[in-house]
Amino acid sequence: MPQETAAATAPPEGVPPADLACADCPLRALALFQEHEAAELELVQSLKRRDLRLPVGQTLIQEGQTDAPLYTLQQGWAFRYKTLSDGRRQILNFLLAGDFIGVQQKMGDAAAHGVETLTDAVFCVFQRDSLWEIHRRSPTMGFNVTWLTAHEESLVDDSLLSVGRRSAEERIATLLILLFKRAAALQADAGKGGVPFPLTQQHVADALGLSLVHTNKTLRKLERRGLHHIGEGRLYMRDVKSLARLADLYGDGRPPVRPLV
Repeated sequence: MPQETAAATAPPEGVPPADLACADCPLRALALFQEHEAAELELVQSLKRRDLRLPVGQTLIQEGQTDAPLYTLQQGWAFRYKTLSDGRRQILNFLLAGDFIGVQQKMGDAAAHGVETLTDAVFCVFQRDSLWEIHRRSPTMGFNVTWLTAHEESLVDDSLLSVGRRSAEERIATLLILLFKRAAALQADAGKGGVPFPLTQQHVADALGLSLVHTNKTLRKLERRGLHHIGEGRLYMRDVKSLARLADLYGDGRPPVRPLV
């Protein structure tokens, strides 16, 4: 966006941007997300409390937190993680626009994991009892929440398979392909011009159970083979088929059409 346009449309200094109406959410225009009936949009809007804007590196949900609301990631990237007492961290999965956050905490007494922003991000904040209201007032939307939770669990299953059985090259190839496909589905050009890639090598290492040195060497090795390129915060696919064979991935890796809460 040109600088003068951005300045002209920005709110006055000190005045927060207006919350986005659910019906006007640009995510709903993407082929990745299912269309919703007017009554379903009205239900979601009635449960939404506000938009929350956080800069990069901020905690959205703390491990052990008991009062966290529910969120939909509207813009940006984040990740779920768990830490050990000595500070070692395992990233469970990465969150992109459209992901629904906080359901697991509602099933227990406290959040079993934390959530941190990977970029500047915007979240739709929903009241804490939204899950019960969704299931009570709309069985279809209740099923959608169940689907989203199951889909997120499948992403964690893929991560567990990588950490437990794949080699370093296979782990990184899998991560690159899956993140590329997820991010590309949010773009009009389907990733032809690359996709945002805000991960540092430490994030990759923490997600895949690798040392930082091993992560660095493996990324460089795959790039020298012409399989991908990472530059200026973007990821480009050079040879998807070869990368998929290396990762032992079946199918095209594209995310399924999914609901949006």
